[in-house]
Amino acid sequence: METLRGSFLMVLAMAAFALEDMFIKRVAQELPVGQILMLFGLGGMVIFAAVARAQGQPLWHPGFCTRPLVLRSLAEVAGRLCFTLAIALTPLSSASAILQATPLVVAGGAVVFFGEKVSWRRWLAMALGFAGVLMILRPGSAGFEAYSLFAVLGMLGFAGRDLATRAAPISMTNLQLGLFGFAMLVIAGALALAWTGGGSWPSTRAWLYLGLTTGIGTLAYNALTAAMRHGEISVVAPFRYTRLVFAMALGVLVFGERPDSWTLLGSAVIVASGIFTLIRGSRRESHLAPAPLGAYICQSWLRRNQTRITK
Repeated sequence: METLRGSFLMVLAMAAFALEDMFIKRVAQELPVGQILMLFGLGGMVIFAAVARAQGQPLWHPGFCTRPLVLRSLAEVAGRLCFTLAIALTPLSSASAILQATPLVVAGGAVVFFGEKVSWRRWLAMALGFAGVLMILRPGSAGFEAYSLFAVLGMLGFAGRDLATRAAPISMTNLQLGLFGFAMLVIAGALALAWTGGGSWPSTRAWLYLGLTTGIGTLAYNALTAAMRHGEISVVAPFRYTRLVFAMALGVLVFGERPDSWTLLGSAVIVASGIFTLIRGSRRESHLAPAPLGAYICQSWLRRNQTRITK
């Protein structure tokens, strides 16, 4: 049930992130990326802080100073900054396609850092998912843009953030993690704006897009954080692939993008590999489920017959 809950939360987070990306791409036509990140981060901080205080949770947690959270902060800054640049400079469907390599990095990191066991069938499914990403990107072809490297760097940053989230102290709530994460967006935006300059007062339409981005982004962030703290990472993480489906639909409907046949075929391979990975993970858990019942029966029998065995 924990893995199923984590998978559902991941799909919800990916749908919300796709909407967030759409509004960021819209507002990037008026404001520089650094200013967008700063305003977005400030709005998210206000929302998470208000909800945390309403629930009686402290805004500060000693875990913020631990090594996993420091690494998470660095990964958050790099991932958000680079991927936002990719959204602003490249097609939404292309940037989202590159981002689909994130579960491969996360699953590999889960094996290395957390000792999770992944069967060869699930490794094969993940490899097929990566092959689907390559079908979409077609490296070396004329369709691959240099600005897409920002999406690659963003993908690596998000993978590091997700792994560090798993290592965060259990006592730290999702609201505290969200508040801390959005604070990193303010830092990332300030660094970018100091480098590029060009800040200006947003128009009414830009404020509307920023408000929608903040509201949807906080929902997505909270759902993603909760997803990475439930179940096996190697099962939950592949559902990040669904972001590609949502982003591609928005790219077609909102921005008039036209994915070619290779992009559609690669997307189908990615989604199929994610579904297969979930099925294999569910079967593995179902095979392990009777073990606690069997152990309970054996312990009960031993308690009832302890005197007889001793004699």
